[in-house]
Amino acid sequence: FILLGLFNYSPLHLFLFSIIMVMFLVALSGNGLMMFLINVDSRLHSPMYFFLSWLSLMDLMLVSTIVPRMAADFLLGGGLISFTGCGLQILFFLTLLGDECFLLAFMAYDRYVAISNPLRYSVVMSQRTCWLMVAGSWLFGLVDGLIQAIFTLRFPYCSSQEIDHFFCEVPAVLKLACADTSLYETMIYVCCVLMLLLPFAVISASYLRILAAVLRMHSTEGRKKAFTTCSSHMIVVSLFYGAAMITYMRPQAYHSSKQDKVVSAFYTMITPMLNPLIYSLRNKEVAGALR
Repeated sequence: FILLGLFNYSPLHLFLFSIIMVMFLVALSGNGLMMFLINVDSRLHSPMYFFLSWLSLMDLMLVSTIVPRMAADFLLGGGLISFTGCGLQILFFLTLLGDECFLLAFMAYDRYVAISNPLRYSVVMSQRTCWLMVAGSWLFGLVDGLIQAIFTLRFPYCSSQEIDHFFCEVPAVLKLACADTSLYETMIYVCCVLMLLLPFAVISASYLRILAAVLRMHSTEGRKKAFTTCSSHMIVVSLFYGAAMITYMRPQAYHSSKQDKVVSAFYTMITPMLNPLIYSLRNKEVAGALR
């Protein structure tokens, strides 16, 4: 295949490419720093930060899967990617995307238990439970990635090999298939309902219960702290799930290359960069650990 990329060589696009590379470096350093702080500071050894360290690792892997390849194609030209390389990129990308979907849901449940039932928090969110949740996130993500990668590459590709995208994303690759993909698109839709809407339903239910618990609090300080923590999480969720739903829950006929590239940039570059900034700037414990 030939990846056509995100930019051409106009002055505006050279400027935008520079911004993307700055975002990439911020994402690498921000997520790396979060993982370092959480591991070395004993005050951050709690379930919430345990999940946050895994979120940072996933974001680090996600930007590393997409951006270096895109940058090399832009700087060196060509954009050639092998059939196997394209399949591996689909596998890694969708595995990490699925991991984050479920991890964000588990993080919402963690906040629900911490705020609604603080006396039983250490029992409900035990170390074993936290590890099982992380392992479950990776397992569901891997299964989704394998299914979509294998089925996408089973189609015959006998016409143009030019993918109008900056990485091998399933909707962009399917446009080149010279076979009827309608049944597979239905299967993708079902997978995305499970991988996106089910975790999103858990998040929504958790935050409705959290909101009810916060409104019953008598302590103004406790209410403020709960709102600060949860609003950070909701910003991340809105950015991540919104962009992913637009890409994977629309029929193929409604996809346009330019729109898909912009939306994909949100959850492959912008969200991984913003996650550590949102959590660290709005969190006194992380700021204290940094100092």
